Amino acid sequence: MRYADLHQTSLQDPESFWMEQAQAIDWIKPPSKALFDAQAPLYEWFVDGEVNMCWNALDRHVEVGRGDQVAVIHDSPITGTKAHITYTEMRDRVARLAGALQARGVEKGDRVIIYMPMIPEALMAMLACARLGAIHSVVFGGFAANELAVRIDDAQPKCVIAASCGIEPGRVIGYKPLLDGAIESARHKPEFCVIFQREQQVAPLTPGRDLDWNAFQDGVAPADCVPVAGNHPVYILYTSGTTGQPKGVIRPTGGYLVALQWTMKNIYNVDPGDVFWTASDVGWVVGHSYICYGPLITGNTTIVFEGKPVGTPDAGTFWRVISEHRVKSFFTAPTAFRAVRREDPKGEFVRQYDLSCLKTVYLAGERADPDTIIWAQDQLNVPVVDHWWQTETGWPIAANPVGCEMLPVKLGSPAVAMPGYDVQVLDEGGKPVGPDTLGAIAIKLPLPPGTLPNLWNAEARYRKSYLAQFPGYYATGDAGYMDADGYVYIMARTDDVINVAGHRLSTGGMEEVLASHPDVAECAVIGVADSLKGQLPLGFLCLNKGTERDHAEIVGECVKLVRDKIGPVAAFKLAVVVDRLPKTRSGKILRGTMVSIADGKEFKMPATIDDPAILDEITEALRGLGYPQG
Repeated sequence: MRYADLHQTSLQDPESFWMEQAQAIDWIKPPSKALFDAQAPLYEWFVDGEVNMCWNALDRHVEVGRGDQVAVIHDSPITGTKAHITYTEMRDRVARLAGALQARGVEKGDRVIIYMPMIPEALMAMLACARLGAIHSVVFGGFAANELAVRIDDAQPKCVIAASCGIEPGRVIGYKPLLDGAIESARHKPEFCVIFQREQQVAPLTPGRDLDWNAFQDGVAPADCVPVAGNHPVYILYTSGTTGQPKGVIRPTGGYLVALQWTMKNIYNVDPGDVFWTASDVGWVVGHSYICYGPLITGNTTIVFEGKPVGTPDAGTFWRVISEHRVKSFFTAPTAFRAVRREDPKGEFVRQYDLSCLKTVYLAGERADPDTIIWAQDQLNVPVVDHWWQTETGWPIAANPVGCEMLPVKLGSPAVAMPGYDVQVLDEGGKPVGPDTLGAIAIKLPLPPGTLPNLWNAEARYRKSYLAQFPGYYATGDAGYMDADGYVYIMARTDDVINVAGHRLSTGGMEEVLASHPDVAECAVIGVADSLKGQLPLGFLCLNKGTERDHAEIVGECVKLVRDKIGPVAAFKLAVVVDRLPKTRSGKILRGTMVSIADGKEFKMPATIDDPAILDEITEALRGLGYPQG
C-alpha cells in the first residue's frame, strides 16, 4: 500500500487501522475496541485490554527461542568498558530487581523515580517497574537537587532508584549528594532508595533508608509480569514548563506499545535481530522510546552509549561505535552532528571506519538545517532523515516512513504526518491556512495511540496548555507551514516567530541561511526588542574549527546572505561570533533565555542547561552590541 493511502486510512477509519496494528502486541486480554471517546476531548486507546510492557520487551522474545540474542550493548568510552547482555540475561536480571522491589512493597500504580546515567541498570530499573505495573519517572542524571525535589513532590514516589555517580569527560558527578539534598528539601519522603554503586565514586548509604543495589536483591524470588489496563501509565516524564513548574506527561501502556511497534519497522526500517542505536539519554523521551522500549519490543539489539559526540576521545566516536557494533539504523540530534562537523568538517574520521552496515540516519530534537543534512549525506552516503515529534507525543508526528515507502527527501522538512496525526497549519484565529503559509502547527483531535492523554494530576493545566488555544485541536507550540504535497516544515517554536515592523518572520528560516555560510558550524537567531520595529533579528555564529578569517568580515557576509535570500524585510543587521551556544543537555538551544538577556529581563536559570557559564559569554557578546539597551 502507498504510504499516502495508509495515512488516509488511519484518519478515516482509525478503529480498524489501530486494531490491526494492535495484533503485533502480546495482550493478556485483547481490547474490545481501539478508541474510547466518551470523555472527549480527553481521548484514550485500548482501555479495556490487559497487557504488560516488560513481557513485550523481554519475555516474549525468550519464549520464542531468541533468548541468546544480545538485547543491550553498553559502550562507555568514558570508562573504557563494554558489555553485552542477552535477552535471557536481561529478563532474569529485571525479574530479580522487580522481585526485590515487590518484596519491599512496590506494587501496581506506585511511582518510582529513577535517577541514573547511561548504564544498562537504568533500563533494568525502567523495565522492572513496568514488570510490576509501577509507574516510573526517569529524571535526567545529575539534575540539580531542587529540580529533583520538585519531581519527587509531584510524583510522590514510594522509592527512588539511583546510581552513586555519573561520569563526564574529566569529572565525576556525585548523584548521591544531589539525591540527599532533594529528599531533604522535598515535602514528600520516599520510603526507601536503591543505590547502584559505581566504582568511580562509592556513596555512603543513609541507614534505614538507602539499600545497596546488589545486597537488596540477594535471595529474593523473581517477579512475574503483572497485567495492567491498556490506559495504565507506564511512566510519567516531566517536560520543562514555561512557568518553571514541570509538566508530568503520562504515557499509556497499550497505545505506546502499539505505536512503538509500528514505528520500528515502518519508520526506522529495522527487523528483529538488527542493531539499532539512539545516541541520546534515558532521561529524555527519545531514550524512553528508542533506547529502551521501542528496540526491545521489536527484538532489536539496542546500544546504551555513555560518551559524547566529540572528546570521548575524538570526533570519530560515532563512527567507531557504528562500525564495531554493526549498527543498521542510527538516531541522534542535529546538534550532535553539528559538533562533529565543527571538529571534522572534511569527514577525515569517517573514512577511518567501515560503515557498510549503516543504512539510514535519523535526526530529531532540534531543526535539522539543510547544511547539516547535506554534510552528513556527503560523508556517510546514506539517507539522512529528519523527523519531528515531542515529549508529549512519545513517537514521531512527521517523518519519512522509510520501511514502508521511502518518500522523496525535501531538505528542511521532516516529511509527512505519520498515522493518526491529522496535522494542520492554523492562523491566529484557528482557521486553516493554505500551502506555504506560516502559521501555528496543530493536530486535529483525537491524537493517535501512545500520545499523552493528560498530565499527571493536572487536567486543568493539560486543557489550558494544549487544548484551549484551538478547540478541537492539540496545539504543538511549533510554527511552520505545509507545502502542497503535505510536507511539514517546522520553522520555530511559536514563541520564536518574530514580528519585524508587522512582518511575521521565522528565526528558523534565517538560521537556515546563516548555516549555509561555509565558515559557520552552528548558529541561532533570536528576536530582540526594538522601539521602532517592535523586534529585530540578532544572529549568533559559531565558526568551524580552524577558521582564522576576520570575524567582522564573516559577520558582514552573513548579514548580506540573509538580505539576499530573505530580503530587506528581515531587517537582519546584527550578528556576533561566539564560541558556543547555551543549550539544554539534550541539545536544544536556549533561545528564550538569550532573548531575556538581550532585553534585560529577569530569567530563571534553566534546569536543563548544559553549562551555565555559557550565559556569561552570551551576556558579554550582547554587551558588545549594546544590549540590553538603555
